[in-house]
Amino acid sequence: MKNIQITYPASYQKRVEAAIEKACPIDWHREAEPDETRESVLVLLEDGEGQSLMDAAQNIFTSKDQWRLTVMDVEATLPRNEVTKSDDDKEEKKNPKQAMREALVEEVMGGSKLTIDFVVLTILSAIVAAIGLNENNVAVVIGAMVIAPLLGPILGFSLSSALGSSPLMLTAAKTAVSGLAIGFGTVFVLALIFPVNLESQELISRTNINPEVIALALASGAAAALSLTGGLSSSLVGVMVAVALLPPSAASAMYLGSGDTRNALTAAILVLLNVVCVLLSTQIVFVWKGVQPRRWLQQQNAAKSRKINIAVWAVLLIGLFALGYWVSNHGELLESTFL
Repeated sequence: MKNIQITYPASYQKRVEAAIEKACPIDWHREAEPDETRESVLVLLEDGEGQSLMDAAQNIFTSKDQWRLTVMDVEATLPRNEVTKSDDDKEEKKNPKQAMREALVEEVMGGSKLTIDFVVLTILSAIVAAIGLNENNVAVVIGAMVIAPLLGPILGFSLSSALGSSPLMLTAAKTAVSGLAIGFGTVFVLALIFPVNLESQELISRTNINPEVIALALASGAAAALSLTGGLSSSLVGVMVAVALLPPSAASAMYLGSGDTRNALTAAILVLLNVVCVLLSTQIVFVWKGVQPRRWLQQQNAAKSRKINIAVWAVLLIGLFALGYWVSNHGELLESTFL
């Protein structure tokens, strides 16, 4: 459950009360400030039921009004809310609940910024992944994926695309590209210094491009988007996204550092293919969950952007899969042509 507190000029009392009633709250109450020029309401709502109230508040007040809306999580409340729903209510609740748009943006923005912590975690996860791949140690590779901070910028890019937010999209794209580049560069330097175990099965498996890897990346992206919109913990699905991105990126750098350009190219194509799959599935989930901007014109622009993005990702998926499959099975022709 959520508590939404709104503080606003007292002249907006009736409009605020109407917006609260439309939100179907569990409970709410109003308090006036001592000078009676401002007042505040505290509204208790079920999870996934606060977006209409937040939108209404933004429509009611102007930027000049001294108002503030705050969302707070509720761990428990008594008495328990056990309201029997009518058939109409049940039909209305068939649509899946989702976290509030502003809460999604706030959560994603933190993980989409290129900070010192992000860079350090990326370097550490790349080092651990390289060791795990080289030693053919699955547990170490999994450990690398646990600390890899790749989920934030990927989700940030998809969410900003769904909302039509260019600034957030650029920030997330810069962080994602920087993260992949930093990880790749770190492993490449290690491959130049230390010998690479080209017989490692963990390393070799990152050069196999088949329908299973597409299914894994699509499932990872969908799980990440669902965890975000459902307000669930994203730590485990963060590992899933890292499964699709970190090991093949590290494998590509290791192969390139050891002079094996064919397998380096195959693993690099796998990274790009997985990125496209994750972005495509997250976009589809955001569309299904109805994540969109508040204003009508922004909704129209975002809808066009989503259609273009989904089409582009789908075409890239097919093209990259065909290219990767050909390189992995006919790489000798590529080597004989260019080397």
